[in-house]
Amino acid sequence: MVSFGGGSTIDAAKAAMALVTLGGAIDQYFGTGLVTAALQRQDAALPPHVAIQTAASSASHLSKYSNITDVARGQKKLIVDEALTPTRPLFDHSVTYTAPPALTADGALDGIASCLEVSLGAVGQPHAEAMREIVPVGVGLVLQYLPVALASPHDAVAREALALATDLGGYAIMLGGTSGPHLNSFSLVNVMSHGRACALLGPYYTVFYAPAAEEPLRVLAEAYRRAGLLSASVDRLRGRALGIAVAQAMIAFLARVGLPTRLRDVPGVTPALLRRMLDAAKDPQLRMKLENMPVPLTADLVDAYMGPVLEAAYEGDLARVRNL
Repeated sequence: MVSFGGGSTIDAAKAAMALVTLGGAIDQYFGTGLVTAALQRQDAALPPHVAIQTAASSASHLSKYSNITDVARGQKKLIVDEALTPTRPLFDHSVTYTAPPALTADGALDGIASCLEVSLGAVGQPHAEAMREIVPVGVGLVLQYLPVALASPHDAVAREALALATDLGGYAIMLGGTSGPHLNSFSLVNVMSHGRACALLGPYYTVFYAPAAEEPLRVLAEAYRRAGLLSASVDRLRGRALGIAVAQAMIAFLARVGLPTRLRDVPGVTPALLRRMLDAAKDPQLRMKLENMPVPLTADLVDAYMGPVLEAAYEGDLARVRNL
């Protein structure tokens, strides 16, 4: 199998490999480890996969993830399986030089989202130390070089920096899982790109996660401080106050690169869509995202705690986030 394209193309190839090898319907494989289980039952193996990446974004060429969109319902679902990791990933960074500004920004922000979500969920986990190394580099490269790439699209240094940063995001999601922003982005597929949706939701989830993720938040805060987006010291801040300080810096960066900072400014996002996002979050096939949260939620807690996060993101008001 050879795939050539951005993250969605490579993700589709991964799912196609599973279907052509194992048969059945795509819904059978949404979740974690279900492809591997089916391969073992059938004593089968997936073909080698050469994944040729063309966009600095999701790093699908490096990962075990396959995001599949149900275009009729406007909903993404996820296959998570080590068996889907491409055998040979390739990425010539020069192919990104002609990427339009929107794709450039969305992809770079996807890299930040991957680093952010995995890092905040790494407290007490074996990959916590690795994330302390990945976050300053991955997030720092985007904060420094995304404005440069938008102003000078053919700047080779900036383009390589963004490609390396998003690849680090890919390594991050192979160490640990993403959570709330990625989960909710799956319901915004008809109105926003994935990276933009995750980036917009990230600050509000940061406030929600803050009491359980102080150490990684301090690492993240330092990256934003070096980029000139966080001037005040956060050394004495704890819990929610620390989360708000970092979230404000994240929002400032979105504004710096000309992207929306609240959902109500995105055409097509309505209170009815927020309700559908909450309902989708309760889908058992997406349970791994709820469980990956630094503050894990069950389906019966979604309305009470995810609801205020989405309301905060809709209004652009961090104070609306309710901590568990």
